[in-house]
Amino acid sequence: MNEEEGAVITRVRLPRKQDREIFGHVESLLGSNRIKVRGIDGITRMARIPGKMKKRIWIREGDVVIIIPWEFQNEKADVVWRYTGPQVDWLQRKGFLKGTS
Repeated sequence: MNEEEGAVITRVRLPRKQDREIFGHVESLLGSNRIKVRGIDGITRMARIPGKMKKRIWIREGDVVIIIPWEFQNEKADVVWRYTGPQVDWLQRKGFLKGTS
């Protein structure tokens, strides 16, 4: 078994193009389950964290997330996934995260 740095990541969720999902980088927390996210397309959006996620997953500034922009208001979005530190490292090594820091 070949392990790198003691952790093996077998599966990392990627954004689905057919569902209009894109990578985002959390810039700031706005309160009341809302955050400001800069998408990989360069647009800063106000995103909301659904209640199902809010109760289970803590989102902080600097996190990498997957967002779905709204169809009728492109400056707003919904958060659907948050990546952990090792997952972000893997995405950067594989070249998926070029636009986020």
